[in-house]
Amino acid sequence: MPAPRQILLPVLLAASLGGCAMGGSTKPAQSAYEAFDSSNTYSRSLDHSPAQACEAVRRALLSQGFVVGRADTDVVEARKYFQQEESHEQVEFRAVCMPQLRGEQQTVVFVNAVQDRYALRKSNTNASVGVSALGSLSLPIGSTDDSLVKVASETLQDPNFYKRFFAVLDRFLPEEIDRPVRPAASTQGQPSLFPVQPYPQPVPAELPAEQAPAPAQPAQVPADAPPAPAAVITGG
Repeated sequence: MPAPRQILLPVLLAASLGGCAMGGSTKPAQSAYEAFDSSNTYSRSLDHSPAQACEAVRRALLSQGFVVGRADTDVVEARKYFQQEESHEQVEFRAVCMPQLRGEQQTVVFVNAVQDRYALRKSNTNASVGVSALGSLSLPIGSTDDSLVKVASETLQDPNFYKRFFAVLDRFLPEEIDRPVRPAASTQGQPSLFPVQPYPQPVPAELPAEQAPAPAQPAQVPADAPPAPAAVITGG
């Protein structure tokens, strides 16, 4: 009869191996491919106004063979097609020009390019024949049609791709920079916390014009009054 110790050791070994296997099967799933960082691969700050920046983006894309489908003062969208053997590819480019909220530069340009890949697929189409007695019959005597089917779609993440684009963008930025007109400083005083409603001021009543004083009349000497004594002059 085997010893209890010899039986216990294989059981413990099997349990430990099972626990390792269970722990290995519960590995945490990998996160998304996106890794947010502080790089400026998809953005640049410019001194020009948003309208000037988006116009330069439009001209830069046109110079590289892109077909511009939308060109506004703040958004530009364009597309370019590529053909490689049996696969068809197209790049959709989008740029957004927004006012800069920090720093001295007044515009930040965000760009993004998505690459779609299409493959040629063949599909058989059957012909339908109408028979009065049996109805409609589908017969395998149709044709084969070729169509493009999207097989992949990916955002371009190559920093050199966007670096080359911004280098082309710099060539189309105008020399003169549009600066927004700052509003003049207001000359009005600070508003009071408790505004007082203005009351109409009383209008003084019109006073009558003052009468001018009458000129002084010489005193009337009565006819019977004695003559005034003459002044006596004495010599010294």
